[in-house]
Amino acid sequence: MISPAARDALQSWLATERALKGAAENTITAYTRDVSDFLTFMTQHKAEPQGLRPLAQIGVSDMRAWMAHTRSDDVGPRSLARKLSAVKSFYRWLSEREGFEPTAVLATRSPKFQRKLPRPLSEDAARAVIDTVDMQSQTPWISIRDQAVITLLYGCGLRISEALSLTGANIPLGEALRIIGKGGKERVVPVLPAARAAVAAYSRLCPYPIEPDTPLFLGARGGKLSPRIVQKVMAQARMQLGLPATATPHAMRHSFATHLLNAGGDLRAIQELLGHASLSTTQAYTGVETARLMEVYQRAHPKA
Repeated sequence: MISPAARDALQSWLATERALKGAAENTITAYTRDVSDFLTFMTQHKAEPQGLRPLAQIGVSDMRAWMAHTRSDDVGPRSLARKLSAVKSFYRWLSEREGFEPTAVLATRSPKFQRKLPRPLSEDAARAVIDTVDMQSQTPWISIRDQAVITLLYGCGLRISEALSLTGANIPLGEALRIIGKGGKERVVPVLPAARAAVAAYSRLCPYPIEPDTPLFLGARGGKLSPRIVQKVMAQARMQLGLPATATPHAMRHSFATHLLNAGGDLRAIQELLGHASLSTTQAYTGVETARLMEVYQRAHPKA
């Protein structure tokens, strides 16, 4: 069991993350789970309730015990690193509020793991997906709807949640689109003529009224379009084109970023367009290009 004092501190920290840092609800949910698990373990490990004073006395051996226990639950290095990051964030806040030195927690090393590189499509494959999606449904307005969504993912670098959060107030699309992304972070992205045309065609054919306060993209029965429908449509196009399983809706966003980088786009500008809080996240795309160059090199020099 978590002590009332520790539970209150956790809730106060979460409120701070939500209010001052604009943390997304998914992030808050993950923080709640990860830090609660940590506090529960420390209660069991110490065999006594962990109030604020005991929490301030967590040592290196305690952190090692928690790390070993978490690994024993088949938690991979990437997930463990995420959990440790959440615990460290909580301890930074708690130590400032309570006035203690959190060295043992903050000095704990994150496990090393192989960072996954984005898996973009080639430019030809991305165009082929957009063309193929248009032929998936026998209902014309649904076909053009699906094409419009996928075109926005690729043409504007949107997350699927961002595309499906657009409302009737966004049409007709202008030359730029204001997007509220993760953590309430706002950005402005340019809208290509092809994307404007696709959305305009969809809004003309949609049999349901699209009001300023209703979702722009509607399902077959007039409700908000589900992300699962978009994922299913993308899977069908992927199978038709013989593309790998990594060709998902999110891969269209990765493709947007990679193709911009290939064309000489500035990394900082791409960071802004994608809505990444950290440049290090955007820098993963330079890793994609390095990996691709090495593949070309190895094909040209098989003995290398």
